[in-house]
Amino acid sequence: MALEEYRKKRRFDITPEPAADSTAHPRKKGLTFVVHKHRASHLHYDFRLQWNDVLLSWAVPKGPSLNPSVKRFATQVEDHPLEYARFEGVIPQGEYGGGTVMVWDIGTWTPAVPDVDEALRKGELKFALHGKKLKGSWVLVRTRGLGRSPRPAWLLIKHRDAYATDRDITVEQPRSALSNRTLAEIARDEGGDVAHAASGDP
Repeated sequence: MALEEYRKKRRFDITPEPAADSTAHPRKKGLTFVVHKHRASHLHYDFRLQWNDVLLSWAVPKGPSLNPSVKRFATQVEDHPLEYARFEGVIPQGEYGGGTVMVWDIGTWTPAVPDVDEALRKGELKFALHGKKLKGSWVLVRTRGLGRSPRPAWLLIKHRDAYATDRDITVEQPRSALSNRTLAEIARDEGGDVAHAASGDP
């Protein structure tokens, strides 16, 4: 997917999301990953991996699980610009994805395979996360999905390692990895719907 789909869905004179007009991105050490907590029409998490100058993106309804026996359904969505990794704020109601967005976790990721593009084509990408909340070994596995959605369906699974646990990290650590705010606090600070955002906080 390219950024054309991302741009087509958004009106940048209204939404504060980055327009990604520049094709030049400063090179930083390591590949970025970010997990956005997004209270739109429903609460979900957006899992994003930097690759080929974009953020490959998956919507994860229930959020990441540190329990290797729990397979989290993840729908691949449009690529996002690299600038989106640090976007936190309120998308106006009536716009695509309208609601409050939090940077729930951020860090770097390391592929565990020699050819990421080939792994994505085959539908099994193994990698390590080095975030503030998510760490250790993970895998994304393509699956047949549910219903008639045209979007590619995947499963996000934690591997068994020192960071695996049956604790629910989304409940235990609900605040932003950047600003330490809750969804309600982000909405309050950015002029959003505080009550609607608060329904996504524990």
